[in-house]
Amino acid sequence: MSTRDLDNKPNIILDDEKAILLDHNYDGIEELDNPLPKWWQIIFYGTIIFSVFYVGYYEYGSGPSSQQELETDLAAVKALAPPAPQGADDIVAKIDGLKGDAGAMAAGKAVYDGKCLACHGDKGQGLVGPNLTDKFWIHGDGKAAAVAKVVSEGVADKGMPPWGPVLTPDELAQVSAYVISMRGTNAPGGKEPQGAEVAE
Repeated sequence: MSTRDLDNKPNIILDDEKAILLDHNYDGIEELDNPLPKWWQIIFYGTIIFSVFYVGYYEYGSGPSSQQELETDLAAVKALAPPAPQGADDIVAKIDGLKGDAGAMAAGKAVYDGKCLACHGDKGQGLVGPNLTDKFWIHGDGKAAAVAKVVSEGVADKGMPPWGPVLTPDELAQVSAYVISMRGTNAPGGKEPQGAEVAE
């Protein structure tokens, strides 16, 4: 069939299409006025209705601006970030400030019971780990900075994990203060001394 034959072939209009046949003709091409699908129209008009409420809330109402939403999201991200590491002097000052604080000692004991008891015993007498109630220390001198360092960083070659990434700064200070408070109590059944004897 030639191109001329195609051009001269009449358009076939079905009976049920005659009602939607438009009354214009472009070079022999007739057009049907097919309506859009209902689902498409519902979505289209729904977006228009939604936009009215959206603009009203965010532009003229109490909705947050883009800047406010950004600040809220940044605050949430900062809250998820680990706390900034404290210097040795800050840790020592915090631990020293907990001496005689019954609430802090109870909180420190709770952390100790959850993290340290399995290796150091319920009274610090030592099991797998060393005795914490005598005057002998393997790592450091038993004072605030040294105790906090061992608790925070652990002792890899002795199998002690670093608790710094797990504990909050307050928990680190509380459990360190509690460990220091056991020093010199010489719990009964304590493990034999290890390390060097240190002065009070």
